[in-house]
Amino acid sequence: KIADALAQAKEGKTPLQLKLAQLSKILTVLVLAICVVIFGVSLLRAGDITGEVFLDTFMIAVSLAVAAIPEGLVAVVTIVLSIGVTNMSKRNAIIRKLTAVETLGCAQIICSDKTGTLTQNKMTVVDYYGDDEKLLAQAMALCCDAKIEEGADSATGEPTECALVNYAHKLGLNKGEVEKTLPRVGEVPFDSGRKMMTTLHKDEENSRIIQYTKGAPDEVLKRCTKIYRDGKSVDITDEDKAAILKANKEMADKALRVLMASMTVYEEMPSDVSVEGLEHDLCFLGLTGMIDPVRPEVKAAIEECYQAGITPIMITGDHVDTASAIGRELGILSEGKHAITGAMLNELSDEEFEKEIENISVYARVQPEHKVRIVNMWKKKGYVTAMTGDGVNDAPSIKSAEIGVGMGITGTDVTKNVADMVLADDNFATIVGAVLEGRRIYDNIRKAIQFLLASNMSEVVSIFAATLMGFTILHPVHLLWINLVTDCFPALALGVERPEDGIMKRKPRKTTDGIFAGGMGFDMGYQGLVVSVLTLGAYFVGHFMESGVWEITNSPDGTTMAFLTLSMAEIFHSFNMRSQRGSIFTMKYMNKSLFFAGVASLICTSLVIYVPFLAAAFEFEHISVEEYLIALGMAFLVIPIVEIVKLIQRKTMASKQA
Repeated sequence: KIADALAQAKEGKTPLQLKLAQLSKILTVLVLAICVVIFGVSLLRAGDITGEVFLDTFMIAVSLAVAAIPEGLVAVVTIVLSIGVTNMSKRNAIIRKLTAVETLGCAQIICSDKTGTLTQNKMTVVDYYGDDEKLLAQAMALCCDAKIEEGADSATGEPTECALVNYAHKLGLNKGEVEKTLPRVGEVPFDSGRKMMTTLHKDEENSRIIQYTKGAPDEVLKRCTKIYRDGKSVDITDEDKAAILKANKEMADKALRVLMASMTVYEEMPSDVSVEGLEHDLCFLGLTGMIDPVRPEVKAAIEECYQAGITPIMITGDHVDTASAIGRELGILSEGKHAITGAMLNELSDEEFEKEIENISVYARVQPEHKVRIVNMWKKKGYVTAMTGDGVNDAPSIKSAEIGVGMGITGTDVTKNVADMVLADDNFATIVGAVLEGRRIYDNIRKAIQFLLASNMSEVVSIFAATLMGFTILHPVHLLWINLVTDCFPALALGVERPEDGIMKRKPRKTTDGIFAGGMGFDMGYQGLVVSVLTLGAYFVGHFMESGVWEITNSPDGTTMAFLTLSMAEIFHSFNMRSQRGSIFTMKYMNKSLFFAGVASLICTSLVIYVPFLAAAFEFEHISVEEYLIALGMAFLVIPIVEIVKLIQRKTMASKQA
């Protein structure tokens, strides 16, 4: 069933993949359109289609194609995501799928298992209800697979079962010793549908077979027809059942995990050792209440979730009262929210569940199919959902979620293999830290994209304007150098920018938001125009300083100054990109990588201009120090211009909010 559910679970593209695919289509159409237009206009202006004219016109079109395509974008995005993976691994979040890094940034729902993720998974029996505590402890210890080694103080195995074996040990019942007199001769393993397990033991001293069954109180009690009282088995009454349920609720309300134990005695080995043959007409022995303390850091992490616009959902196999108590303690079950069981969920139609799902924050006594249904319903409503789990039966829901999270300590291999992310510490707070990192990475990718596209737009506008005016401002090789050398280093440096203040107080971005959402399209447009105007201005200044006239013709000095201004304007502009709206002069820290990238780009650009064999290869003219400084000064103007626009944008936003 699990394999079938995994096969049917569909994996979609991440929001970033979808947006980059859309961007690539836009760029493809744009580049082709620009090339065709310029090619046609240039041919019409030339008035003939001779071989030389045709080749020159074709090279102009190629220049525009080179200018329009951000060659370094794929490398930048991949490297930024990879750096994010490394950072997350240092915070105990192991990313198995690179694209999951940015998906975390738009997570809106986090469906989390309780035991071990929200709690410490350190079970301890602290309460019991029953007529004979020792017999109850013996039943619990024998009806489980945890072991306690000779001379050891604590058991090894699954945490819940370890707590039961340790409980018996404290009462003087060493499981290893007890098993010598009551060896296991049969069993019906635990099943999440039945929520119980049964073991058969041979009592050689009394020549009989003793059956112990333990599990969820509400399920085991249904099968009890007897109760152990005063050393014997008597018929159970409605009053007995009411008292048992009351004790169960009192423990659950104290956030205790409650298990029930029962027994049956046979004169000989039963012929039918199936579920149907064994789990009926049981004799109630008692209840044990175990405490599993919540992780101290989880409550703060959940508060951070709410501040970030993320809704945490708790899903557990525990009793609804236990789940509700822990939900209230952590702040998950708040006013206006409620808890339901898997059985109650079964009674809801899809239409009813869709209307009600936003009011449910705790799910108890759930089955694997319930988890898949919960994830799919949130996805249907358009929410980006993360799902955590550790057991094999969690695998389908983990694969169905946009962000599947497996447990590194308690998780099974199946669960880890289908997960997008594995928590090395099984801690809910680690997920929240990963969300912050995901948001930072997406912000930085957007900054890099805006920087690269604004730079490319400035190149396109400069080439386009120069072509229409009848001169060549830059050659294809110049543009390739700028795109691959000058632009790539700053774009990568933007990828390691620290998170901006208040990043976890913003609502998650919508998956429908495009790359240019939030005014990025306008920003990219005006910034590209500013750089292109500065580049054209540098060309005309260089031409004038070379020839003393302002006429529009080809100028080696003008081309060299335009190259220097365009290269350095893009470098200076990368500092503007540290924040889309915030002033770079108020940022609390320095991006050392960006600073060194700028210095390296300045050095490389200067070498290309002044080293003779490089200058000859790029057809650059040796410009004077005065021309060099003027070109740099014009490039620097992009910083104050963008800062002024940002100031106007901040004041406009503040007035709207007021």
